Amino acid sequence: MSSRKLFSWLPVGAVALIVGACAPADGDRAAGVVTEGDWAVITGNNAGQRFSDLTQINASNFSDLEVAWEYDASHLGSVNARSTPIYVDGMLINVHSEYRSVVATDAGTGEELWTYTEPETFRWEYSMRKNHGKGVAYANIDGRDIVFLISPAFFLHAIDAHTGQHVEGFGGQVPVEGFPSTGVVDLLADLGHEYDPSDGIPLETGYITSSSPALVVNGVVVVGNSAEQGYNQTRREMIPGDILGYDARTGEHLWKFDVLPGPGEVGHETWENDAWQWTGDISSWAPLSADAQLGLVYIPTNGATQDYYGGFRPGDNLFSTSLIALDVATGERRWHYQLIHHDIWNYDTPQVPVLADVVIDGVPTPIVAQATKQAFLYVLNRETGEPVWEIEERPVPQSLIPGEHLAATQPFPTRPAPYDMQGLSEDDLIDFTPELRRKAIDLLKDYQLGPLFLPPLHRDNDIGKIAALWCPADVGGTNIDGTPAYDPATGVIYVPSQKGCGTRVMIPGSEKDPGGRYEDQTTQPTGTTITDWVPGPSPNPGRVDGLPYWKAPYSKITAIDLNTGDHLWWIPIGDTPRNVLEHPALRGQPDPRTGSGRQAALIATPDMLIYSGHDSDNNPMIFAVDKATGQEVGRAAVPGSIRYGMMTYMHEGKQYILVNLNGGNATLALPS
Repeated sequence: MSSRKLFSWLPVGAVALIVGACAPADGDRAAGVVTEGDWAVITGNNAGQRFSDLTQINASNFSDLEVAWEYDASHLGSVNARSTPIYVDGMLINVHSEYRSVVATDAGTGEELWTYTEPETFRWEYSMRKNHGKGVAYANIDGRDIVFLISPAFFLHAIDAHTGQHVEGFGGQVPVEGFPSTGVVDLLADLGHEYDPSDGIPLETGYITSSSPALVVNGVVVVGNSAEQGYNQTRREMIPGDILGYDARTGEHLWKFDVLPGPGEVGHETWENDAWQWTGDISSWAPLSADAQLGLVYIPTNGATQDYYGGFRPGDNLFSTSLIALDVATGERRWHYQLIHHDIWNYDTPQVPVLADVVIDGVPTPIVAQATKQAFLYVLNRETGEPVWEIEERPVPQSLIPGEHLAATQPFPTRPAPYDMQGLSEDDLIDFTPELRRKAIDLLKDYQLGPLFLPPLHRDNDIGKIAALWCPADVGGTNIDGTPAYDPATGVIYVPSQKGCGTRVMIPGSEKDPGGRYEDQTTQPTGTTITDWVPGPSPNPGRVDGLPYWKAPYSKITAIDLNTGDHLWWIPIGDTPRNVLEHPALRGQPDPRTGSGRQAALIATPDMLIYSGHDSDNNPMIFAVDKATGQEVGRAAVPGSIRYGMMTYMHEGKQYILVNLNGGNATLALPS
């Protein structure tokens, strides 16, 4: 085991014991800028905890919940099921549709109050994240409620929450027809690349968009970004997803953090050729979190350009697939920790970093906990970046693909233990009956099995296998729609996860890249130089007599005590599906508690943990469980499947639970 140090830090002041509290004013910037409220951030608070102290809905009455109202956004265009609203002074403010239209509705009735839709541009049209918008940011600035939208075209809008009008004096005039004369910042202007206000950055250079909202902390609007999906990329050129900071009052550009370090910058040595000059990604597409007292914002990143192959970018590739703490006032790096070296597994960091104040071995400790697709929970001191419990560098399998150069080791947290399947062996295969196990072994005989970080195979490989089965893969562990929740009273985090393996086969880039335009798009791919290997077909092993080839549970929630790193309990997500319960091989056996196989949206309250799932007949539900034991205390039907999130708020004396649905939202409340 290597003892290579993966973290670096500088002291940043006293330990913060109250996460997300307002910090002292930084000059005039932070004075009068507040973000508190019932649910003023899509993740509940700036600490990313998805916790509410409301208790009107509790274990004794949860099953009495009924639909209060629904909002149908289909008149705005196509569906968007990933957007979570915020609650602002009696209103819910959200985004819907591919246009990411901002919508304010009455929190008690769902009545639409106002909407804003950005004018069309080629930048919007080309965005591959148009339908991925997760919501808006909020701040009260000198008594005025302001919402901030990052559009798919990568503009930042400041809008009065009560009128829907753009804020006078914020930003400036965008020279594109239909844009307001004020209240908008063109984010491309501050990235340092040539661009056209309507068409954006030339696709030969790269492309940038967004999926998660900004975060407002200490008077600074921190802007993340997103890029073309790595599994679609066939060319190596791309721009990096640099992080931007703006004054919340004026829209003045304050700072830019370079996620791909150049000469003289920390991490430049991890790029062993000149790829830092022309490649990129390393986007922060998941939600951000911040500690206002420490003055730090926490940035989770994804991998560098192109998933599954990085031979053209040898080295560990900082700051890809990392957690970075930036000084919110200056944008300077305080510390970083790389979760994956030279990521080629699409292990992009999918969830908000959760901030917590716990007591470890009798010492009050400020931490940040990052859930991942690897089914690891990385726990770091959020002031210093130092691992709370040892993280070991362990040898991992090496690639058989010509030209690929993987890292010899990867970081393995020793505590908490992994919370879902890692790697795949015969011991991990379905075990309901010996016959099903034998069939699973036969099903997978032509696939390469192995531990965590098993790399993909290329076509016509030397070991004669159809594909590698690396587990978890893109859909395994904790993903986009598995939203952890944290209980600040106990220090327990609840993490959803699912099992899933990847089988993408790498093929020569020239076979996939059209050399000009995509067959199914009118636009040219990003970049100019076709890479040697790109992801090709994904052979599917299928199922064993209709059942997954791995052991149950298929998806679950794990309760982890962040004071000790111990797992406390786990429960399946939802009920065992009917086709499993009634499977001939399981007839007469007890319920195997498989879970649905899907992720879950979670929120926590003082009384219970609430999560989304399905019953045995695939009816969408929300479930309430006892936080100490995981025992179910209630369930309620919802009018559609929940794709990403939920939230709760109190309005005119009544508590509501809101769920995200395809094409809109629905709320549940107790009968009047």
